[in-house]
Amino acid sequence: MTRIVTRPYSFRDSERLCQSGIHPVLARVYTARGLLDAKELESELNALIPPSGLLHIDAAAIFLADAIAAKKKMVIVADYDCDGATACAVGLRGLRLLGANIDFIVPNRFEYGYGLTPEIVELTAREKSPDIIVTVDNGIASIDGVAEANRRGIEVVVTDHHLPADTLPAARVIVNPNQPECGFPSKNLAGVGVMFYVLLALRAELRRRGVFDAQSQPKLDVLLDLVALGTVADVVKLDANNRILVAQGLKRMRAGRMHAGIAALFRAAGREARRATPFDLGFALGPRLNAAGRLADMALGIECLTTDDEGRAWAIAQQLDAINRERRDIEAGMQDTALALLDDFKPQDSTTISVFDASWHQGVIGIVASRLKDKFYRPTITFAPGGEGLIKGSGRSIPGFHLRDALDLVSKHAPSLIQKFGGHAMAAGLTIRADAFDAFAAAFEKVGREWLGQSQLERVIETDGPLEDAYYTTQFIELMDGQVWGQGFAPPLFCDEFRVVSQRILKEKHLKLLLERNGTRYDAIWFGHTDELGSKAKVAFRLDANEYNGVTKVQLMVEHAEAM
Repeated sequence: MTRIVTRPYSFRDSERLCQSGIHPVLARVYTARGLLDAKELESELNALIPPSGLLHIDAAAIFLADAIAAKKKMVIVADYDCDGATACAVGLRGLRLLGANIDFIVPNRFEYGYGLTPEIVELTAREKSPDIIVTVDNGIASIDGVAEANRRGIEVVVTDHHLPADTLPAARVIVNPNQPECGFPSKNLAGVGVMFYVLLALRAELRRRGVFDAQSQPKLDVLLDLVALGTVADVVKLDANNRILVAQGLKRMRAGRMHAGIAALFRAAGREARRATPFDLGFALGPRLNAAGRLADMALGIECLTTDDEGRAWAIAQQLDAINRERRDIEAGMQDTALALLDDFKPQDSTTISVFDASWHQGVIGIVASRLKDKFYRPTITFAPGGEGLIKGSGRSIPGFHLRDALDLVSKHAPSLIQKFGGHAMAAGLTIRADAFDAFAAAFEKVGREWLGQSQLERVIETDGPLEDAYYTTQFIELMDGQVWGQGFAPPLFCDEFRVVSQRILKEKHLKLLLERNGTRYDAIWFGHTDELGSKAKVAFRLDANEYNGVTKVQLMVEHAEAM
């Protein structure tokens, strides 16, 4: 069941934003998202929350500055998704700019699993012989791995943003806005954002030591295209602080001042960097980088982001594009299998979905979980073989169901059921024994029944209500595209009643519509939907500028529609 609702907003607060010079529709949209002060729209770097608010960041800066002075060898241990790859690239480029002797290693996720494991420490020690390991986008749960590094005399700096368990690793320094007692106002920094903040603090420490002054210090803003990509691709909440990081990165991309690998990824995706939007980062560039970590080796993605050779960057971007196409093919097959396995699934009788197939690819199960979650609107975990009698699961959730906490509760109720787990509210991963699948599915469903009421299992489409006739224009679309929208700060979605003038099925997959309102007709398309509407419909839609034969027209992108 899907229900369309209109977001409530305060007319008085909206008027106040209008008086600050904000467009009346945007003022209404912002107010409905809880943004009440025009200062929260500032996108200049000086509006960023200062690094000093992050717990232990000064200790990290002092430790790294001492290590640079002593010419110690550092190695970044990266994660294998887009956030991990961009965080690694930011760390490598930034630490080199600041004088560090720095290398990196990114483990194969299928051999070594997630985080700084003892096996990864052993591999890093054997191949890189570091004095210091710096983790990016991982490490907060790596108690055994940090212990192994300590045993070998390797010091560890953990930079991460994931939620910690009850016990923290015994690292030399931990910088993570989500660790206990950290008062940093933005808990939503991505891994790449945490690394960028560490570099800001380190540069300030080196300034204090006289290594640089304000004029001679390296410019760290050159890294913001990478920070923006990792932040959007990791689907962290775009709070005011993250919006600044993303806005600055987009500004660099649009101006053509981006790294060779980012430019090459835009080209491979057929997108124009001069019109870069968060949508491009999340749905075009991010998946191409993620594909390397899912099917191949994320070292390829990291090389794309760290090379300054445009030819090499383009060659890698083409490889990543080919891997992404392969990923899409694998995903389509897995999705068909999943839907066949769920042929008898009745959403009204279940609050969760757990599904496993022995043929599935570990690297793609997260995407399939996301697709199933979208289709059935239930917290979903998909499992693939993990070797040695184990299966590995990747989960995606719905609002109001904290996935990592749910797995924690399953683990507490049945301590032997889950081998290991970790993640966020909306996404998490776990490992269980293959013969424990049915027991896990039952335990997970039990938590779902305890936590989720019927109203939470109903999909709600939140809209911004009707849009005035005067704003169905390409100029208004440009104004909206100039803002930073994303997770937790949803782009405008309008809703109104239309007469359905005509409708036809396009490519057997999409509904092409001609809609009329107040005497004006609009082209519209509802992707992935083929059920016809009646002669009148209530439509939730986004505005899109559709260019065809050199003419740009307003088109409605339908999110949901109900016959009236």
